[in-house]
Amino acid sequence: MSTTQHTYRVIVRGAFEGLSEESRARLLAEVDAHGMAAMRFTEEGSLAYDRTLKHFSYRLVVVSDAADGEEMAGAIAEDRVDTALAELGHAHGELKSTVTDMDTMKINYKR
Repeated sequence: MSTTQHTYRVIVRGAFEGLSEESRARLLAEVDAHGMAAMRFTEEGSLAYDRTLKHFSYRLVVVSDAADGEEMAGAIAEDRVDTALAELGHAHGELKSTVTDMDTMKINYKR
């Protein structure tokens, strides 16, 4: 039995919390590479934040079973973001995601 795979674009938002001095210094040193202009939807994810070091967003592409739906795609994306930020040593609060199923999205072409 084969399952249908869908491609989801997920935006995961959160807030940095309890950042160490080392973490703050590293984020500030790299802030120019993480502005809105650098945002891309990729499997590994694209992190954006500003100099206030309060809120951040991550854009990811998740491919998963269509039967599992958008909720599972959001959970997968949040897990990837949690892991990526933990590996970088950046503490954060609750994550929230917005999911778009690219396979069911309607495109209105102008005539």
